[in-house]
Amino acid sequence: MSKNKTSTIELNVELDDNRVPEKLKWSAQDGGISNEEAKAMMLSVWDANAKETLRIDLWTKDMPVDDMKVFFHQTLVAMSDTFNRATQDEKMTATMKDFCDYFAEKLELKK
Repeated sequence: MSKNKTSTIELNVELDDNRVPEKLKWSAQDGGISNEEAKAMMLSVWDANAKETLRIDLWTKDMPVDDMKVFFHQTLVAMSDTFNRATQDEKMTATMKDFCDYFAEKLELKK
């Protein structure tokens, strides 16, 4: 019988007195990441029993709005890529990519 390997991803959130994130740090030993600082994060998990997505969206109070716009755009692009890998639905992936381009254009992210 083979032994299953486990991998841990750790998130640490430093809060101010009002419970607003001041610092976000994360570690992923298998990825060589140790206590790296981040300014924002989005975590989604699928609850198969309830058939719904559970989410944690956090950003530090010093995260610049312009950086948040870029973060959202890059996340949408990555979600399109993940959707394609998971479903092989090329038509919907193209539609999602079109929206990403539209999003970037409206926020004037593309140069």
